[in-house]
Amino acid sequence: MKKYIVRLTQEQRQDLHQLISTGEEAARKLLHARILLKADAGELGPGWTDEQISEALEVSTSTLVRVRREYAEHGLQAALTRRSLSRSRPRRLDGEHEAHVVALVCSAPPDGREHWSLRLLADRLVELEVVEQVSHETVRQVLKKNELKPWQKKHWCIPPQANAEFVCAMEEVLDVYKRPVDASHPLVCMDEVNTQLLCDTRAPLPVEPGQPLRQDYEYEREGVCNVFVAYEPLAGVRFAQVRVQRTKRDWAEFMKEVLDQQYPTAEKVVLVMDNLNTHSPASFYEVFPPAEARRLARKLEIHYTPKHGSWLNMAEIELSVLSRQCLSRRLSSLEEATRQVEAWQTHRNQDRAKVNWRFTTDDARIKLKRLYPSQDV
Repeated sequence: MKKYIVRLTQEQRQDLHQLISTGEEAARKLLHARILLKADAGELGPGWTDEQISEALEVSTSTLVRVRREYAEHGLQAALTRRSLSRSRPRRLDGEHEAHVVALVCSAPPDGREHWSLRLLADRLVELEVVEQVSHETVRQVLKKNELKPWQKKHWCIPPQANAEFVCAMEEVLDVYKRPVDASHPLVCMDEVNTQLLCDTRAPLPVEPGQPLRQDYEYEREGVCNVFVAYEPLAGVRFAQVRVQRTKRDWAEFMKEVLDQQYPTAEKVVLVMDNLNTHSPASFYEVFPPAEARRLARKLEIHYTPKHGSWLNMAEIELSVLSRQCLSRRLSSLEEATRQVEAWQTHRNQDRAKVNWRFTTDDARIKLKRLYPSQDV
């Protein structure tokens, strides 16, 4: 039995017929008029079933039910036109309420929570008596409007304010990056990354149609290793080496291989690197005889990136690629890590992958003006 019965008066039927005959109204309104005429269960109406109307007018039964309900509850005109959703869904939060949401999101989350969630924000707004009730969906719309994502977090090296030491080292590195290509003085950026060696306790299930690689959460630790990378960004050439540790000896031996094997004919290698305690020509003297240490040190022109300014080292970009493409998997041994890193290095060198560095000293003096002690920069 139909829940909503349509019984049109003779005048209503005449109005609907007149509406259809003119054909000047919207297609949806004309369709609703035809539905009402066919569904009319009064003395003058045919009283068709929903199945008959659906087949004749090619319309879904849900639309039929909606039109009949609108007629029964709100009258003929409501059944012919779609009601505005704004009338049935009043606005929950005004400008002042939205300001409370923004302030709450920008504040520290409660104890025991890493960040604000939508439901936590909605509950807190009610607790603070900002609103009587609000849904998490309404809160989501406010966050989207104000481009707030409390569940996201980015790690960044934040330099100190008005620091002359920082900007001096930064501008020195940026000037080095502007130098033209010189085979006798190649520009090399050096950096390193530490990675864990992990071994699967159960063999992973391979990729299948409709199934990704499935890897057990459990693993065994096999120690750590360190990957050194010397990268010549203007030539797109890199030299990577996996070592057990990152001591002064490891750095000194790695740099000796870079100088003697990769750049044996260069007069000087212009080296940009982070100012770590091991990254110093003094390390040569702890490993090699004085004459050899002096030879290696004299072949380097070193430029250190400032503290909290490691992003100025283009080798960091290459290490990021290495981590994503090669080191993010489980590597079970030093030998396996060495094999995979060497394969990655060969592929990258064949592609001559370079860095298109665009950040200059002029850019720094505009975008990073807050770092300069003088306000007249």
